[in-house]
Amino acid sequence: MKTLKQITNDIILRSNKTRKEYLNFIENKEKIKRSNLACSNLAHAYATLDDNLKEKISKNENEHLAIISSYNDVLSAHEPFKDYPLIIKQECIKDKVSVQVASCTPSMCDGITQGYDGMEISLFSRDIIAMSTAVGLSHNIFDGAFFLGVCDKIVPGLLIGALRFGYLPSMFIPSGPMPSGLSNAQKSKARELFAQGKLNKNDLLKTEMQMYHNKGTCTFYGTANSNQVMVEILGLHTPNSAFVNPNTKLREKVLRYSASYFAKGVKNNSILPIGQMIDEKSIVNAIVALMATGGSTNHTIHLIAIARACGIIINWDDFNDISKITPLLAKVYPNGSADVNEFHKAGGLAYVIKELLENDLLHNDVNTVMGKGLEEYTKVPVLNKNEELEYVSVSKSADENIIRDFKKPFSPSGGINLMQGNIGRAVIKVSAVSEDNLYIKAPAIVFNSQAELIKAFENNELNKDFIAVVRFCGPRAIGMPELHKLIPPLGVLMQKGYKLALITDGRMSGASGKVPAAIHLSPEAQMGGNIAKIKTGDIIEFDAANGKLNVLADDFANRECDKIDLNKHNLGSGRELFVTLKNNASEVEHGAITFGGF
Repeated sequence: MKTLKQITNDIILRSNKTRKEYLNFIENKEKIKRSNLACSNLAHAYATLDDNLKEKISKNENEHLAIISSYNDVLSAHEPFKDYPLIIKQECIKDKVSVQVASCTPSMCDGITQGYDGMEISLFSRDIIAMSTAVGLSHNIFDGAFFLGVCDKIVPGLLIGALRFGYLPSMFIPSGPMPSGLSNAQKSKARELFAQGKLNKNDLLKTEMQMYHNKGTCTFYGTANSNQVMVEILGLHTPNSAFVNPNTKLREKVLRYSASYFAKGVKNNSILPIGQMIDEKSIVNAIVALMATGGSTNHTIHLIAIARACGIIINWDDFNDISKITPLLAKVYPNGSADVNEFHKAGGLAYVIKELLENDLLHNDVNTVMGKGLEEYTKVPVLNKNEELEYVSVSKSADENIIRDFKKPFSPSGGINLMQGNIGRAVIKVSAVSEDNLYIKAPAIVFNSQAELIKAFENNELNKDFIAVVRFCGPRAIGMPELHKLIPPLGVLMQKGYKLALITDGRMSGASGKVPAAIHLSPEAQMGGNIAKIKTGDIIEFDAANGKLNVLADDFANRECDKIDLNKHNLGSGRELFVTLKNNASEVEHGAITFGGF
């Protein structure tokens, strides 16, 4: 078993050439600066500023910051960003730093598109967001940037874009989770009852609206909240600002403090450019934090793409090696019953970081917006008796059913395992799966879409032990949508006592739950992966504990891959505009990146 130091050294060695090329790129002395721009260019940039600011910025007397915002009021997590630009500007101007909204990126909600055509462009929206970020920063008039984002593809896209402008100091600003509503367990139960025809649509809608009921991030520990853990441990937030609820006095205080702190830091040159700040050790820390908390499997895709954006090469072996040495310290839904509000109240990420630091499972020689090291991230923001912002240390867990110390973990290893064999390579979120469901040997039932499986369930064709193989769902096939509509019917079958598992080249996130699922299978069917050779009736050995995934058939290696017509997926819901991205997507273990250039 590799140590953290050995894993990190492997990544550093593997990334030696690409990291040097990246650092040389962002340190290029000939990069465009505001002072180099022609008068006409500058006049266009300054046209909307107040006259006093125009004079100061034209004489280069004050720093000038960008805001890249993903605001819209369809996403509950992003609606609070509506008022952020004005507040940020108010705070920065006190320090004689000016701010402009440089661009607004798209931001779609997977919860709304789940199971429908729009979900097939969701993954690619990450790269569109990265490009939108580049559009805003390409004006080359800024000395640093704020990034406003929370949800699934938005934060990874913003990070990729920010790292391609790695010579700029950067700060990410979250909005926080909505207050707790109906429990996640009650929501899941209602979905299973609906799948069985025991709950009508109106009653299910009422249940869902009690769960998703306010402004802020969804409260389960899916990709959006895993994003926030990742960004905090990368040191791009002010400490533990991720899980403060929106529209509270504390949230406004944290926002104002963050804006002012960053403005001063850019002015005083005390905050490193993001491309220098984020290094191999930072990326390793992010993986450790995700494993220790049972974070989203989506980051086995996104974090690879983020790392590549700054010249760092990681793969699923690194995730697997880190998972083996990282104890699971948190139980947050779907890994437990608590939501992120309860997690934060119990000590949250501050306590997790403290435990990992004290037990040498994080690199502390990293840079953050707060300076060197992660000690500041073991503190949480609170309002004192005068209702002023203070940061206090978290010394213990307030609820050991939610967070435990390093020596009494929920599990000795982390939340994600690598599975591999003659079918290919896949990942599984073992932290949400009971131990007796980690192994199954059963016949395959092959489906070429999510809809085919759901139809078979509705026709009562799946009342038996089996392994569902759902293929032609990868990036090159149909854009790699999340397949969460599979979870309620498969969950119902498990409740009936059937042993089953799922293998797919499609995508799941942190919300995938109790169904044992080998996901993100690579190579995908559309790229000639062996998943396209599997036939209904093949016996498959699914061994998540030991990371084995094999078809037990003597002729398997010599079979031809099945091919299907996917043209219908190139039209409707705007999918026709994304065909070029789909056709250029890299393998999922390489980040499913759709653009060249790095």
